[in-house]
Parts: sequence; C-alpha cells; structure tokens
Amino acid sequence: MQKFVVLLTVFVVISILAATGCAAPRAGLSRVGHAIQVGAFSEVKNAERLAAQLQVRGIEAFYFKRDNGLYAVRFGDFPSKQAAQKEARKLVSDGLIGAYFIAPPQELSGKRETVVKREPATSIGRPPVEPRKKQPESPKGDKDMGQIAARTAERFVGIPYRWGGNTVVDGMDCSGFARAVYNLCGVNIPRTSREQFKVGDPVGRDDLKDGDLVFFGASEDSINHVGIYVGDRRFVHAPRRGDDIKVSSLDESYFAKKFMGGRRYF
Repeated sequence: MQKFVVLLTVFVVISILAATGCAAPRAGLSRVGHAIQVGAFSEVKNAERLAAQLQVRGIEAFYFKRDNGLYAVRFGDFPSKQAAQKEARKLVSDGLIGAYFIAPPQELSGKRETVVKREPATSIGRPPVEPRKKQPESPKGDKDMGQIAARTAERFVGIPYRWGGNTVVDGMDCSGFARAVYNLCGVNIPRTSREQFKVGDPVGRDDLKDGDLVFFGASEDSINHVGIYVGDRRFVHAPRRGDDIKVSSLDESYFAKKFMGGRRYF
C-alpha cells in the first residue's frame, strides 16, 4: 500500500509539472544570480586588462561588448543583491574597481541586462544608461533565449578574446567564451568544452537552432572545441588563444570532419 501511495504521488507531481510547462533543472546547469558589472570602456584592451587583474585575484571575470558599442567587465554569481554589493565595495576599497552596478538575475524570458543600482563614479566614470533595443522575435512572436544567445555571441565578433589571461591552459578560450555568452543570458554552464558537451539536449547537425552549442573533436571522448550556432550553418567561436572571435561555417572541411554534435540548453 505504501509503495502504491509513493508511485501515485510521483505520478501526480510529474503530471503537474507537465501541465505547467515546468521542468527540473538539468544536471550541470544553474541560473546565474546577482553579478557585478564594471566599466564603460571604449577600448577593448582596457576591459581585457581589468578582467585579467580580477582573474589574478581568483575572480572569474569576463569582458563583453554592450549594445552601445562600449565594453564592460562582469563577474560573480551571488545569492542576493546585498552579497554582491558587499563584495563590490570591498573591491572598491582595495582599489581594484571603481564605479559599478549590480546586475540582477535574468528572467530567462528575453529581458536584457538591467541597471538596478549605480554607485558614485570614481576612477572609471559612471556607465551611461543604454537605450532599449528591440530584440529579434521568434516565429511565434515570443522572445527566444536561443536567439538572444546567438545575437549576444555575434556582438563578440572581432574582439581579441583571452579567457583567463595567461593563467589558464590552451583550449579554455573557446569554452570560456561560450560560458560568458550564456552567463549574460542568465545560465551557468560548465567551464570546459568536454563538460559542456555532457549536459544539455543532444541536437543533430540538421536540427540546430540559434544559441545551440556545437562541439568538435576526434571523438566524443576527446572534445576540444566549442562554438555558438547563429544560423545558416554558421557558428561564432574563439579559434585560438589571442585570436579574434570569428564566424565560421560547419561546412568548412576541418569543422565538417571534427563535428561531434550540438547541445541545447534553453
């Protein structure tokens, strides 16, 4: 009788989740909490320099291009706004950062970065308020996180990207780039391309959609490269240490031969 009650309870829970469209979080994925964002740099090297300084301190920071063409640095995954503010104020006190704001968790419904707090400007100035830009809509008219991830990835094209400065092994730049894009979309994914390949839903070459990750290697057990699919059999990736972020085609001979599959996380 007890076993029957347990099974019935499980059935009811699953039915409710299916009816509401909810699903349990996938293993290896989590939602990004509050983050600290610094800077409105016109030169990418300034953003890169600050990210490197933070990384030396053991802080997993990344830089990116904002909608207005300026560069910013973002880091942290804090459970509350107060925890993020406490860490930011400590870094200000240490002279490592100047003006900052706390970026709230993304709603995973297409909303972009939102300023919720601005501190008095210090050495690097106050970040300007960005005009809202209308994002591409899916065929159904709803905001699509995959499309937003793809368009975010495209904003990195042309940036000389170095994930972790000189403190991380070769091969991390590509997965660090993918992680940075997904972080901006509100999702934490694993750090390495091999770990990223193990989570998410498998997607074949002909079923890829914007925002999917595409993986390459000699075999599924030796994944060594990852990019972000942006449509038309193209993907954005960090080719090698110190090179610019660029767009490549899945039909290029090297990538066609090394393609191991895609993964979907949204």
